[in-house]
Amino acid sequence: MSEGLYARFEQSGPIPLATELRCAPGELVALVGPSGSGKSTILRGIAGLYRPRAGEVRCAGETWFDGVVDLSPQRRRCGLVFQNYALFPHLSALANVTLAAGHVPPGERDTRGRELLELANLAGLEARRPAQLSGGQQQRVALARALARDPQVLLLDEPFAAVDRVTRRKLQRELALLRKRVRIPIVLVTHDLDEARVLGDSMSILHHGHTLQCGSPVEVMTRPASAEVARLLDLGNLFEGVVREHRAERNRTLIGWGDYQLEAVHAPRLKPGDPVNWVIAPEYVVLHRRDRPSQGERENPVSGVVQDCVSLGETTSVSIRIGGRIGEQLAMNIATHHARRNKLAPGESITVTLLGEGIHLMPWGGRHAPPATDSA
Repeated sequence: MSEGLYARFEQSGPIPLATELRCAPGELVALVGPSGSGKSTILRGIAGLYRPRAGEVRCAGETWFDGVVDLSPQRRRCGLVFQNYALFPHLSALANVTLAAGHVPPGERDTRGRELLELANLAGLEARRPAQLSGGQQQRVALARALARDPQVLLLDEPFAAVDRVTRRKLQRELALLRKRVRIPIVLVTHDLDEARVLGDSMSILHHGHTLQCGSPVEVMTRPASAEVARLLDLGNLFEGVVREHRAERNRTLIGWGDYQLEAVHAPRLKPGDPVNWVIAPEYVVLHRRDRPSQGERENPVSGVVQDCVSLGETTSVSIRIGGRIGEQLAMNIATHHARRNKLAPGESITVTLLGEGIHLMPWGGRHAPPATDSA
C-alpha cells in the first residue's frame, strides 16, 4: 500500500499499544473501542504528536516514522479535525482556513480558502467568526482548515460528538460525499457504532491499545473474532454452547445449547466437545407464524415467552426468555405490523427459527466456567 497509509505501534507502556492499520486512498477506517482503548493515541502517533516506543508510519510512499526516521508534525502532511473544533475565535471562517494554507502562494490563499469553504457548504459565511456559527458550521470550518494543508491523510477524532443528532447525520452525509472528491486515506475515531458502520470501509476494534479485529463493518458486526469483540460491540445475542459434530458436506457444525441442538455455519477449526461462544444477529431470528407455518421453520426452532415487546416506529424489538435449561434472553426485530398481526405481547408463548447461516461460532471466551460437554 505504497500510496496509502500504514501504521503499526508497539509498546508495553505507559500506554499499552499493539496495533496495526492500513488505509488506501479514498478509504475510511473507523477506530472503535471504549474510552482508554488507545484510539486518540493512535491518531496522535500518526500525526507525530506522540512518539511510540516502536513501530512505523508510512504514507503516500514516504516513511514518517520507523524508530530511526521521525518526521516532525509540521513535515507530516496530516489534516486533523478534533471534537472541540479548535478554531481561533478572533478570526473569521476564511482566515481560520487560509492560516493553514501557508504552503500556498500568498496571492492564492484567499481563493483557495473560499474554494474549501464552498466544498464544506459554507459559501457566504466566510466573514463570520466562530461564535457566529452553529456547532455544525464550526465543524465544517475545521474540516476545511484541515484540507487547506493539502494533506496526504485526514485524521478525524470524534468530529461529530459535540453536535446534535440531526446535525451529526448531515455532517456524516457530507463526509461521505467529500470522500469521493478528496481521494486520501481517512481515519475516523468514533464511539458511535452506527457511524462506523455507515461511513467505514473497514472497522478496527480496539481494547487496551490492542487491535482485536479489523474488517468490513458487516463482517465485524456479524462475525466477531471473539466473545470479547462481541461484548465490546454490545451484540446482545451472545451465548455459550458445545460443539457436537461437523457436517462438512452441508457446510454445518452442530452445537448443543441447553436442551437444543443447533445447526451453525461450518467451523472446522473447532473440535467436537469444545466449549464455544456463539452469536446471532437479531435479523437472523425469524418468527413462526401461527396461521401459516413455513418450511424454513424446521431449521433450529426454539421456544420461549415474550419478555418485552417495544415498538420503535416501523420495527418492533422483541425480547424472548428461552425455556428449559437455558434460561437466557434472545433478541429479535420484527416489522411492527407483523408483531401486531401475530399479537405479540409480554407473557405470550412464542417459537422462532434461528437461521443457521446467521449463527457464528467462536472459541470459548466466557466470563464463567465453560458449559458442560454433556449438555444434550
